[in-house]
Amino acid sequence: MPSQDVPESVDDETTDDLFLGGALTIRQPRTGYRAGLDAVLLAAACPVAPGVSARCLDCGAGAGVAGLALAHRVGGSAVTLVERNGWLAALAAHNCVINELTQRVHVVTADVTLPLATLAVLASAAGSYDHVIANPPYFAHGTGTRAPDPRKDASHAMAVDAFDGWARFAAAMLRPGGSYTIIQRPAAVPEILRALERRFGKIKVLPIYSRDTLPASRVLISAIKGSRAELQILPGRTLHQLGSHRFKPDFDAILRGGTGLTF
Repeated sequence: MPSQDVPESVDDETTDDLFLGGALTIRQPRTGYRAGLDAVLLAAACPVAPGVSARCLDCGAGAGVAGLALAHRVGGSAVTLVERNGWLAALAAHNCVINELTQRVHVVTADVTLPLATLAVLASAAGSYDHVIANPPYFAHGTGTRAPDPRKDASHAMAVDAFDGWARFAAAMLRPGGSYTIIQRPAAVPEILRALERRFGKIKVLPIYSRDTLPASRVLISAIKGSRAELQILPGRTLHQLGSHRFKPDFDAILRGGTGLTF
């Protein structure tokens, strides 16, 4: 979607925000869903090394933070941002331009839960991606109070059992042996594992804790298409230093410096 669909100046509906210590400028909604820590962690967890020529796809990209952070970290990567909301897709396209990444990042407006055969642009690229990353909405419709902002509601909630659709799409787009990386709330792990079954193996679940004394606030899940290796529950990692709001050095390097996160 052309970047000119987005106003050149920040209006009442958007803000320009800095990510990766100022390396990326992202225009995103002022209200509703606003990308933050999760998107950067997701990008960091994608198992592609700097300098490697890889084809990557960001499902449910929103304004493009995760995909653009991945493209910034891995100079050899080509990234496709897939977002169903046209306005957010336009923001993502604008963000590709202002961060000078249009040579390696492009945006497709599409709903990943629809049959792939109905998505002509994506269907033609099926089976060609090395890595797929996804930050699906955190809640299923009917499990909590709906957000009054329709954009926030669409970004935070999805249909019951939609993880299966996301996993089916990822498997269709990946080459054999390609990786699928997801960030989600811990309560969604059983449903995600069911969706990955028979499509993926070598599944690794990494709990992320805000503080050592609290339950995990999110999980990162990595899986390999077609693998039959066993599931692994990895030792969790904690974001903040003890008794402080400061990030631990490894997470500070990820969130501000744009380094990778190794499972």
